Amino acid sequence: MSAAGGAVLSLGVESAPAQPRRVAPSDKITVGFIGAGARAHGLVEAFKLFPEVEIVAACDAYTGRLERIKARTGGRAETYADYREIIGRADIDAVVISSPDHWHHRHAVDSLNAGKHTYIEKPMTWAVDEGLDIIAAQERNSVAVQVGSPNPSGILIQKARQLIKEGKIGQVTMLRASVNRNTASGAWIYPIPPDASPETVDWDLFLGPAPRRTFSPERFFRWRCYKDYSGGMATDLYVHVCTSIHYVMDVPMSESVMAMGGLYRWKESRDVPDTINASLKYPEGFLVSLSGTFGNQRGGAGPMRIMGTEGTLVLGSTLRFIPEIVNESNQWVVESWPEALAEAYYRDPAIRYEEMPGTRSAGVVSGEEQYRAEGEGSLAVHIREFLAAVRDGTHTVEDSMVGHHAAACAHMINLSLDREAVVRWDAARHTLAAG
Repeated sequence: MSAAGGAVLSLGVESAPAQPRRVAPSDKITVGFIGAGARAHGLVEAFKLFPEVEIVAACDAYTGRLERIKARTGGRAETYADYREIIGRADIDAVVISSPDHWHHRHAVDSLNAGKHTYIEKPMTWAVDEGLDIIAAQERNSVAVQVGSPNPSGILIQKARQLIKEGKIGQVTMLRASVNRNTASGAWIYPIPPDASPETVDWDLFLGPAPRRTFSPERFFRWRCYKDYSGGMATDLYVHVCTSIHYVMDVPMSESVMAMGGLYRWKESRDVPDTINASLKYPEGFLVSLSGTFGNQRGGAGPMRIMGTEGTLVLGSTLRFIPEIVNESNQWVVESWPEALAEAYYRDPAIRYEEMPGTRSAGVVSGEEQYRAEGEGSLAVHIREFLAAVRDGTHTVEDSMVGHHAAACAHMINLSLDREAVVRWDAARHTLAAG
């Protein structure tokens, strides 16, 4: 077994508070990558856009990824198998955790306890209670955390949040969102490198805290398809929606979740569902309807519809405001009354105004509004905010508590699906309710 596979770690949850390395304004922010898969390579390119960043290290269980990440950094990044060699380096300020989900807890807690500012890819956790350890480690070590679901850093969702706070759409009672795909790659059936073998893949290192299994290139390169390493659709896709809902509605967490789903199409390639419908209830007085399938792409990562008594916000590649223009219509009821009472009802000017718009004076009412984003995207803003927190100790929009709640929503969807029952949240304890 690899040293990082299943051994007891020298850096644990109970470690004494670390002293984060202070970064002078004139200094580079040095970054190490823990996990170097496809998402990590995209993040490497995103972090490289910031001249104050220097990527100096990366680790992964597949040698081909390390070779490519070294090339991406012009040979600057030192490559390792064991992540502890990265967090043990005193010259590294921050880490990006882009490993499979089942490693996030251990990688995050150890990195925070080592005094490293930490950017954690979504979902923050593989299981609900792991989030409590990460929150405690962030608080104990006074380091920055940014969870890598960048939607709250987008200018359109910030505009939507503003409009809701201003009362533009009235009382919000329902949100609807969907995530649909219809390709093998969309269902995480990625191509496997031709050189994949026990010689190029450290299988024990990949498994880590997961159950022991014989070497499987499919499980290694398509790990999102398996419950041992991932929460599937809910934690990979719905977690983005949950993050957006919590931000745009300015709420911490759902109070209960009910979900149904199944594995209907991609039966030969996974043990996580490929179709899920979920309902989330929030104590602030609204419901969320979430749906997704890997059997049809209509709607894709469709826009979120935020439905209020005065209008609807459609949040996607643009932001649309659609006003509610409604008129009462009781004529079919009133016509069942005695004729004299019905005539008296409609002699009331207020009733006539409300129910007979054709009798009003001519006028113009405001219609739809549309907002488009321009400038840098949400990921760049998200990373810049993290780098500012590293250097100056400023706030991040998606710290460990925010990441914990978003991931927990996704975990509750999976738990409800498995149990075929409502799953409830204990807001005081920030974990699942008992029973």
